[in-house]
Amino acid sequence: MSLAPLLAAPWLVQAHVAAALAAIVLGLVQFTRPKGTGAHRLLGWCWVVLMAVVALSSIGITGVAGPGRFSWIHGLSAFTLCGLAAAVFLARRGRIGAHRRSMIGLYLGALLVTGAFTLLPGRIMGRVVFGW
Repeated sequence: MSLAPLLAAPWLVQAHVAAALAAIVLGLVQFTRPKGTGAHRLLGWCWVVLMAVVALSSIGITGVAGPGRFSWIHGLSAFTLCGLAAAVFLARRGRIGAHRRSMIGLYLGALLVTGAFTLLPGRIMGRVVFGW
């Protein structure tokens, strides 16, 4: 394991990774804490902001499809932004079950599944974690 590939990456990639890792940790914290409290709301807003940073920063990262070209990941970023807005809307409307399902879906799909793809050979995080 070496941080060298990440430290050599552009600042936008570094910010993207930092926000994603923070969102993974904060999401785990949210899953284990009581729901409906002021702390849950505050941490939830922090998580939404982190996820928005992850999604928005990914727009400027275009290496997967070639320099300057968009890929399917950018579509996922747009989906994530819409999903975040919908999940907040659901919570504010009192539709807590739907809010919970949306947030869990975003955590699993937009963070964990997508994050797993960053570990593939040739990707920066794959080089960081596995050296390939």
